[in-house]
Amino acid sequence: MTSVASDESRSMNLEDTRLSSPEVDSGQTDWEKIFFKSDRMYRHHLTRFNYTTYDVRRSQDVINPNTSHCDVMLLAKREDTADGSTHRFLYARVLGVFHVNVVYMGPGMRDYEPRRLYFLWVRWFEYTGSRSLTWQNCRLDSIRFPPVASDGAFGFVNPRDVLRGCHVVPAFANGKVHLDGIGISRCAADANDWCRYYVNRCDSIKSMLHFLITI
Repeated sequence: MTSVASDESRSMNLEDTRLSSPEVDSGQTDWEKIFFKSDRMYRHHLTRFNYTTYDVRRSQDVINPNTSHCDVMLLAKREDTADGSTHRFLYARVLGVFHVNVVYMGPGMRDYEPRRLYFLWVRWFEYTGSRSLTWQNCRLDSIRFPPVASDGAFGFVNPRDVLRGCHVVPAFANGKVHLDGIGISRCAADANDWCRYYVNRCDSIKSMLHFLITI
């Protein structure tokens, strides 16, 4: 369960705007079939993610892109990871929380009523190795930010795909990427990037058992 700015009941996936019908090739690309009402996007200050803890209790993480509580984790799909990778999770830093009122005009459209669609603008982390570390390694997974100008450095995420927030700590011994403190993107705040980060599995008993049970 995911709620954004306490409005989950009004959030819908794009699939909710379609009826079950055969696909019709109209010669249009997907983005040409979607319209933003009034050509507007709306920004939110925070988002809340509800999840079940190891002891079957309800808990909630609050993510605010303007604070240090801005990192999230997702389940990794096979197509999202490199060949031979054993990593089970993806990590991202949330740069913005948005919603748009969309009208779907493609095959199988239901009506002209706009539906609210939430999404996160994120900056992806990447692993520094292709193998996830186990508890027997007595080490934490190491991640880093890919270069801002590289393909796939940024992306959009459906909030419903987020598992929960996570605790990512800099590897201070490796130093910062930009020694002069000058980055490329003010939105990404890459001027403050560290060369490497660690995924802290042990910041709480809930996080530790989450990794332990999954691995």
